[in-house]
Amino acid sequence: MNEGTLQPEYLFDVGISQQVIVRSNEASSDDLHLLTLLRSGNEAAFVSLIDRYHSSMLRLAMVYVSARMVAEEVVQETWMAVLEGLNRFEGRSSLKTWMFRILTNCAKTRAQREGRCVPFSSLSSIDADLDEPAVDPERFRGADQQWPGGWVSFPLSWEEQPEQCLLSQETRACVEKAIEALPPSQREVITLRDMEGWTSEETCLFLGLSEANQRVLLHRARSKVRGALEKYFEEK
Repeated sequence: MNEGTLQPEYLFDVGISQQVIVRSNEASSDDLHLLTLLRSGNEAAFVSLIDRYHSSMLRLAMVYVSARMVAEEVVQETWMAVLEGLNRFEGRSSLKTWMFRILTNCAKTRAQREGRCVPFSSLSSIDADLDEPAVDPERFRGADQQWPGGWVSFPLSWEEQPEQCLLSQETRACVEKAIEALPPSQREVITLRDMEGWTSEETCLFLGLSEANQRVLLHRARSKVRGALEKYFEEK
């Protein structure tokens, strides 16, 4: 099972029952086999698990805490908690979801100590404000102008940028800085979807979001990151 490539039995749909949604995220046969190996103390199985998810855990921890060193401590704490909790894992979620929930709980607890944490229960109301524009309204023509609602300036085409520029460390740093500046729940969604490759179904189930809210948060996050990239390329 590859990282970020969950193949759920059922696609998320607001029209299907909650029972079916929960069932789609239960532990797979691969999860249960891996769990048996882990519970038996198979070192190779645990090493493979770390290789598969450690980097992803570190990136997600950075959503909540302010320093990489603290994020690394959170990840180490998570691995210890995973080892200690293996016998209590009941398979009601995928093994990956269970581990990442341990991670976010550890990260939020650590963030609270730093005075950095925003209660997750308030995140949806903060970021799902329908009045927040995804793109700066000044980029569109006003109602009293010719072609109202049309672009004043079109988005920059990435095709005009040399490949080495798009793949450079400076460009990656610009993207990471733009993501770091996002509101908390937008930052969570874009990290899981675009940096870790999670599906929309995984993300909705993990964060407890509806499909519609997940789409709104992701669209706004992507728009802001794109805007930051456009500004960066214009200044180069």
